[in-house]
Amino acid sequence: MAAPEDPRRRRVGLLYDERMCRHATPDGEIHPENPDRIRAIWQKLESEGIPQRCIVLSAKEAEDKYIASVHTQRHVKLIKNISSKKFNSRRLRIASNFNSIYFNKGSSEAASLAAGSLIEVSEKVAKGDLDSAIAIVRPPGHHAEPDEAMGFCLFNNVAIAANFLLNERPELGIRKMLIVDWDVHHGNGTQNMFYKDPRVLFFSVHRFDFGSFYPARDDGSYCMIGEGPGAGYNINVPWEQGQCGDADYMAVWDHVLLPVAESYNPDIIMISAGFDAAVDDPLGGCCITPYGYSLMLKKLMGFAQGKIVMALEGGYNLKSIANSVLACAKVLLEEKPLVGSIEAQPLESTWRVIQEVCHELKTFWPALSVELPQKLLVSCRRPCSIELNLSSSSESTVENDEGASTTLCATNFVDIIEPLSKLNIDEDNHWKAVAPDHIPTKQSSVVLSEECPNAQALMPDKNVDGCTPWRSVLSETEVWYGSYGSNMWNPEFLCYIKGGKVEGMNEPCPGSRDKSSPKDVIWKTVPHRLFFARSLTCRWGKGGVAFLHPESNKNDKAYMCMYRITLEQFNDVLLQENSLHQENGRSQGAGTPLLVLSDIGVAAENKSLPLEALKAGCYSNILYLGEEDNLPILTMTCSCSEIDQFRSGELPVSGPSNGYMNTLVRGLVEGKQITREEAIAYINDAATREL
Repeated sequence: MAAPEDPRRRRVGLLYDERMCRHATPDGEIHPENPDRIRAIWQKLESEGIPQRCIVLSAKEAEDKYIASVHTQRHVKLIKNISSKKFNSRRLRIASNFNSIYFNKGSSEAASLAAGSLIEVSEKVAKGDLDSAIAIVRPPGHHAEPDEAMGFCLFNNVAIAANFLLNERPELGIRKMLIVDWDVHHGNGTQNMFYKDPRVLFFSVHRFDFGSFYPARDDGSYCMIGEGPGAGYNINVPWEQGQCGDADYMAVWDHVLLPVAESYNPDIIMISAGFDAAVDDPLGGCCITPYGYSLMLKKLMGFAQGKIVMALEGGYNLKSIANSVLACAKVLLEEKPLVGSIEAQPLESTWRVIQEVCHELKTFWPALSVELPQKLLVSCRRPCSIELNLSSSSESTVENDEGASTTLCATNFVDIIEPLSKLNIDEDNHWKAVAPDHIPTKQSSVVLSEECPNAQALMPDKNVDGCTPWRSVLSETEVWYGSYGSNMWNPEFLCYIKGGKVEGMNEPCPGSRDKSSPKDVIWKTVPHRLFFARSLTCRWGKGGVAFLHPESNKNDKAYMCMYRITLEQFNDVLLQENSLHQENGRSQGAGTPLLVLSDIGVAAENKSLPLEALKAGCYSNILYLGEEDNLPILTMTCSCSEIDQFRSGELPVSGPSNGYMNTLVRGLVEGKQITREEAIAYINDAATREL
């Protein structure tokens, strides 16, 4: 380890330890998060002489007390001991209880080394011993929650190091920290650990796909801005689709991240540096180049006196990840930058997302109040072509392009990879998403095209052979969605289409992929009984929510606001309504159609259609209420069996909260159906009359 001869050369720490390669799948199965990831990076850096120009550091395991600063004692104990002999017979079963996790005899040591490495390099940068540092660590960390391993992550490495600097080493003067998470997946764990802490400005730019991209939770929405003293210090930039590349990320840097960073003036910057948004990554579907990553990093070096700590997160194409880390290392060393240019324009959806983020946060950060130039909002971009290399060999992906590969257009790379827990390996050792009932053969090939963009896009119970692009099909069909509850108020319903929340909501709606407003809105009454049941929803908190009795009765009358939307939008609304239910645990998003064209015919014949896929949700039963202008009228409610459970007391029957009731009243009054007094009487009658 030689000290730099030039005193002006930046002191860049570099940490790599082969012991972290001991964490691997228990039986040698092929997996995207494998030891070759960090080996490929280290080999590339060595081939370019980077270690000789850096200060190479040794890894050491993190002390339990520092890990326990962000994780529960129970979780620390489990991960620290999962590799011991006493867990040999239970290790596989325990791993199966987590989302996208494996354990082996090397997992405990690797996880502790990854966390300890981040503490080590962060402390040296904070002290001034180093100007910046790169920690080439695994397993990654940003998905790990306080009490849960998930998404390949065991301990939250960045969060542990951040807490160490803020609370264990106050003498180092780190009062304000910027964490930038540019991994293609949302850094849910890191966000939740600092959600109320104004000392940490957490910024995550990630694929969200309206809540269907992993980790498929609402907390990646731009509406999640922090809470209490941390309000305004959590910034999410949720891409609506794949294809995002250098131009899109530069637009977000220039119009969101950099203005906020200048106002915040952090003392240090930590980067959750995932490289799965890179060109060719099999899980990300985006197309950032090494030049793009170098620009993203270079723009951040103007803050915090260049004190930057990079921690490896995701990234699963070995060539892309190695070249991208190399580009970043050269930036930190302030050597000759990569030569490149960005000729493409950002996607139209990128400007839309930027506008939404700025609107949500401008009261906290006045710099975001600046209107985007109109000429920027009318942009056109040619799709980038991504060569997707799915070889598992580090030799073929680091040094050349040999091996199994396929080429696809990024415009078709939407929802190819579903939640990582559904990632399967075919017999040719390729990583791809396959339907649960599909058994690959040796002749199976990776087909990623317009005809088959997502092998999981159709649910198994739809009995459809092949892979139809369901969204484009269902976007051509229009239906009437009949709302009898809070969605009768137009601003509330638009949250389910455009995303966001209204007064009284605890959590925002991710919105529909198609954010087009309804083509028409009309009102009518239906011969069904309105009532209120359940006792808790995540969006409205305590209190019952509206249901329509599945069976009609000529003596009953319910008001209904009908929105003319596409069947694709109806599916997205149906998904969001059923994510309300908390009584059966955490809700999950999905990228599959819940209701297809043939289902409407079944519902019309039987007047209703219970959906098995939604049986754990509040609104699992589709009601067919006739036609209007030759279009079917559909709504959603509980099943007939749940009516019996409400009557028996097995499921709770509760009146609506004040906030929820006020929303219903506003819908009825602003829809010019009845007066405010009549609306209150109508709702009170529904809430008090026995089923």
